[in-house]
Amino acid sequence: MHSSVKVVFSPAQEFDLHVDASEVLSFEAARRWLDEQFVKHECEPMRGSGKVLIADKIVSVAAAVGPAAFADPAFALDYARAASGALSKALLRVDVAKHAISY
Repeated sequence: MHSSVKVVFSPAQEFDLHVDASEVLSFEAARRWLDEQFVKHECEPMRGSGKVLIADKIVSVAAAVGPAAFADPAFALDYARAASGALSKALLRVDVAKHAISY
């Protein structure tokens, strides 16, 4: 079984990331990785309340690192492992321009 994460920056810039189900991070490990990346890349909360949802972190990290980071196979794999593990979904679409995630 595989997990697939599609990261869309624009119609011309889409990344299809695939990870084996055995490589998907546990919820705790995925949350930790996303927290570290959120802080490392100085992401800002998307909501006025300051509350940051896991889905917000997934979108914010992708937006902060940009398409160039997804050309790095190691980063792309880590991102896919974390996104799949954090949301416990086998199919994800991260639309960076629209700040949205769909399953």
